[in-house]
Amino acid sequence: MPKYVVEREIPGAGKLSAEELRSLSEISCSVLKNMGPQIQWVQSYVTDDKIYCIYIAPNEEVVLEHARQGGFPANEINEVFTILDPTSAEV
Repeated sequence: MPKYVVEREIPGAGKLSAEELRSLSEISCSVLKNMGPQIQWVQSYVTDDKIYCIYIAPNEEVVLEHARQGGFPANEINEVFTILDPTSAEV
């Protein structure tokens, strides 16, 4: 199944408290539970003004629906075609 990176513009994201981040996570998990197993949240990375989320889903529309139901921005959605890491340099 395809993997997606979702860029969410959230001003001040890096300053959100642990409680605020937990609340966002709870909302996301609740929406995911209602949507069923067709979409999986893998993890997210919080930066100063953005949150980058990794999802496994059958298509971009499902990822957009998750954002809509959760009330999250989805400013950009990109499908991941290849994953690189240090082992990619090995022969």
